[in-house]
Amino acid sequence: MFIYSRGITQADSIVLCSSPEDDTPPIPVCQNFMVPKKEISMFPDMGKWKRSQAYADYMGFILTLNEGVKGKKLTCEYKVSETIEKLLVLLGTLDRWIDETPPEDQPSRFGNKAYRTWYAKLDQEAEGLVAAVIPEDKAAAAPEIAVYLKEAVGNSTRIDYGTGHEAAFAIFLCCLCKIGALRVDDQLAIIFKVFDRYLVVMRKLQKTYRMEPAGSQGVWGLDDFQFLPFIWGSSQFVDHPTLEPKHFVDEKVVNENHHDYMFLECIKFINEMKTGPFAEHSNQLWNISAVPTWSKVNQGLIRMYKAECLEKFPVIQHFKFGSLISIQPVKP
Repeated sequence: MFIYSRGITQADSIVLCSSPEDDTPPIPVCQNFMVPKKEISMFPDMGKWKRSQAYADYMGFILTLNEGVKGKKLTCEYKVSETIEKLLVLLGTLDRWIDETPPEDQPSRFGNKAYRTWYAKLDQEAEGLVAAVIPEDKAAAAPEIAVYLKEAVGNSTRIDYGTGHEAAFAIFLCCLCKIGALRVDDQLAIIFKVFDRYLVVMRKLQKTYRMEPAGSQGVWGLDDFQFLPFIWGSSQFVDHPTLEPKHFVDEKVVNENHHDYMFLECIKFINEMKTGPFAEHSNQLWNISAVPTWSKVNQGLIRMYKAECLEKFPVIQHFKFGSLISIQPVKP
């Protein structure tokens, strides 16, 4: 049995995960795993990306999870599988390596070169980390999936991080679903446990090594580093009895409720990292606070994500495609 998700404006669909009630093993997505490579080298290639199975699978994955967390708190009860626990161990390892790799003394304020030492460790160990998470009979997929883990933590040359790196982590999780390591009943834990822990580690990386925002639009962008937690976080608020979009600019509301809502965790981090009036340093978010309902915020953010991230050549040119995330066109 498989779960499909319908897109908001098109049939973006994906085989998300095999169902826990189904005793039959997941249908193999592809027998021949391959190391992913870049396929979008020129702007005209963007059409190939938008028609690809990769685009349909990725949007389907994002929207399926968006639906799954609707109206639910981070602190609600949900199943935590063995694979989820293994992913948390993996992220804990990345966190520990930050502690073991202190920033260097250097004249430049941004882009601490110690990040490259930290990244080199991940580059060396990534396949082993992934192999420890996936089933033994899917061990051949480790080199392919490990590429997305390495892409998900920033760029070691530029020492920057942005929404393209965040997308790589979502693709990493999507790949784990496609090989059957993650299943339908892992949906809440994928966001509330794994993705939330990933955000904690990324924020620590950003602060420790003073990473630059990749492709930041400054005050005109949604956020310097993240986008997906605003989408999924706004879905958590849909039909909330008391908290409306206008409330997230109230620091008291943020401090009292951030443990329950991913959106407010993001706002809290922004408040800690930036100074001055919120309307000045985060103008897009300030404008969003005037939207009347969370449902409209959620739908608007999905449209904005497609337009500002998935349809921008400077972001997509860095995406890599293999057997699990395929550049081949969607089959009719």
